Amino acid sequence: MGRTILTQFLLFLAPFAVYAVVLYATQRDARERENWPAKIVASLGIAGCVLVIAGLLVFAHFGGAPTTGVYEPARYEDGKLIPGRIK
Repeated sequence: MGRTILTQFLLFLAPFAVYAVVLYATQRDARERENWPAKIVASLGIAGCVLVIAGLLVFAHFGGAPTTGVYEPARYEDGKLIPGRIK
């Protein structure tokens, strides 16, 4: 779960990082407020949200356990707990 949240957070920040690299490449200081107008920040935020939604859709479609197989519940065997699994 933590990896998923970190991935989505990084996807949201990616457009901001790319814009900062563009500012650096064009010899402008990314730390100055004048290089981050509200319209650009709003556009980057929207782009970040689109990337997060796309990431969630990809994770939902391709991630997770396989849908085929039979679930074998957890059980005790010789005093040890054997976790559940899909066979």
